[in-house]
Amino acid sequence: MVSLLLDTSNTNLSIGLAKDHKVIDQVTYEAWQKQSEFLVNELDILLKKNNLTRNDIEKVIAAKGPGSYTGVRIALTVAKVSAFALGVPLYLVSSLEALKDEKEPSICLMNARSKRSYLGVYDKEKIILEDKIADNSAVLSYISEHPEYKVCGDVAYLGLESKPTHNLEILATERNLVSDAVAAKPVYLKDLY
Repeated sequence: MVSLLLDTSNTNLSIGLAKDHKVIDQVTYEAWQKQSEFLVNELDILLKKNNLTRNDIEKVIAAKGPGSYTGVRIALTVAKVSAFALGVPLYLVSSLEALKDEKEPSICLMNARSKRSYLGVYDKEKIILEDKIADNSAVLSYISEHPEYKVCGDVAYLGLESKPTHNLEILATERNLVSDAVAAKPVYLKDLY
């Protein structure tokens, strides 16, 4: 079974193909505010490179947010249209969870602007702290209170050493099936702050 993996929720464009929950090929690069220009073309290139067509896609899995308002919508729109047009299931995964380290507890972060961060904390399959938006000062305090946790994401905006991470393998799982692909909604969090 071939799964299409999509994430444009932050500064990167990430597209992958998976078989049996393992990523077989992927493209990830920084494309801030240009994801919509490159996504469909990169998908076509990736499919052709792997001798596949769109009709070979049996599942679509996308990051649902939080993240950049427009970025979240780009991947989710392509995911919804693809799932609907191909008649295949759609799965949605937290954009923050896609940043976690699968082997150790992880504080996953993205810049939410205005001195705020998107924050989610995970330990393997367990959610320690639900995705939320928090002031950067509170985030830095949380990090200092949990030195045993790995900090994941592009965190240079917090003055921390940044080792950007993204794990399309996490998207390759089949959790969070959406019952109606057309009705699937992104998670922005800013509306709740």
